Amino acid sequence: MVGTVIEVPAELAATQEKFNGAAGRAFVAGLPERAARFLAHWDLRLDGPPMYGVCALVLPVVRAGGAPAALKLQPLDEESAGEPDALRAWNGDGAVRLLAHDVPTCTLLLERLDASRTLSDLPDSRAAVEVIGALLARLTAVPAPAGVRRLGDVARAMLEQVPRALARVPDTADRRLLADCAAAVREVADRPGDRLLHWDLHYDNVLASGRAPWLAIDPKPLAGDPGFDLMPALGDRYDPAETRWRFDALTARLGLDRARARAWTLGRVLQNCLWEIEDGRAPETVQLEIGRALRA
Repeated sequence: MVGTVIEVPAELAATQEKFNGAAGRAFVAGLPERAARFLAHWDLRLDGPPMYGVCALVLPVVRAGGAPAALKLQPLDEESAGEPDALRAWNGDGAVRLLAHDVPTCTLLLERLDASRTLSDLPDSRAAVEVIGALLARLTAVPAPAGVRRLGDVARAMLEQVPRALARVPDTADRRLLADCAAAVREVADRPGDRLLHWDLHYDNVLASGRAPWLAIDPKPLAGDPGFDLMPALGDRYDPAETRWRFDALTARLGLDRARARAWTLGRVLQNCLWEIEDGRAPETVQLEIGRALRA
């Protein structure tokens, strides 16, 4: 397979350029060689067009014995470094299975799921929330392995950013909301939790599978309180009338203390808004609306 040539999608090259600059350009330039190397190393055969997200290129492949798989090529960074450890800890229970892993490059060989069917395709939004809840209940039942980033560190870093960020928010009501979110985080920051969190379980990170109806992919692992993992299910296919129902359904399914889950979800609102402010943008309306709904 050394002579196999892949074409890097233009959209992936553009996002790597936007978010990672020179490092992103170098990653994209090296993808054809890296793909050829791991196709040969793991004795794989290409089996369809490439798939991609913001950070990774995923190639559908067939293993030497004929089993389908997926080759994930991604930069090694703070977000991707913990992915193989999390997938090993879950061992396929609620998440895609890890078949092989190259440590220096964080290249992964994964079981192949049905990328044509994501949870976003489920017509009933309440049923989709129930799926997320069931997956989170399984994923967060696992203690985080050593070395995974910790929510306590994330929370401290967020709170340090708050004074500077608030000074850049012109709207008084928005500024007050973010200050309230920070206050909620301070109340729980000394008990950050030790469960293995996915951190990015939005609907497009849930794929159909032959061995289970739905499985999670692409974790950004974090050791912490499961309440910090609820936000994607509140914001995806956003419906302001559903915010309270979704929050109640998720906390009930995971057996969470509502007050703690509320505080950590407001922490997630704060985190998402801080990212926007840092990039020179106003906080997203959906984030602010969810924050107001849970603060009330």
